[in-house]
Amino acid sequence: MSDIVYLTKDGYDNLKKEIDDLKRVKRPAISAQIAEARDKGDLSENAEYDAAKEAQGLLEAKISQLETMFAMARVIDETKLDINKVNLLSKVQVRNINANREMVYMIVSEKEADMKLGKISSKSAIGAGLIGKSKGDIVEIEVPAGKVKLEILSISL
Repeated sequence: MSDIVYLTKDGYDNLKKEIDDLKRVKRPAISAQIAEARDKGDLSENAEYDAAKEAQGLLEAKISQLETMFAMARVIDETKLDINKVNLLSKVQVRNINANREMVYMIVSEKEADMKLGKISSKSAIGAGLIGKSKGDIVEIEVPAGKVKLEILSISL
């Protein structure tokens, strides 16, 4: 994971909070579970101890992954973004030509993607297909359901 991770200020702050929560709340809780299970005797037949140790391993792996992401994170300065082309943080209003439906997507990093909120990853098929395009462009994108034609109606922040 050596790629730069571009985040919004909120995404950066949320990542920092998540790491802090895992380290200050979840790590001590799992340590307490391990200590409690250890006090119950023979570790070779102690399922609670095994489960707690496995949870600890998963937690440490997640902390490590998030810390690496945090180290590679760069906050995007919204004031320097060009709204004439689709970039990260752009809100793009598109019309699906095939279905004659309009949608609004916000292009974000993979970490911040949330389809329920209309936030799509810049690395998703649609996100990648829209990056660099301008208002009025018609983009044909290959998605799992086939090809979709999108017309870019507007770009904003």
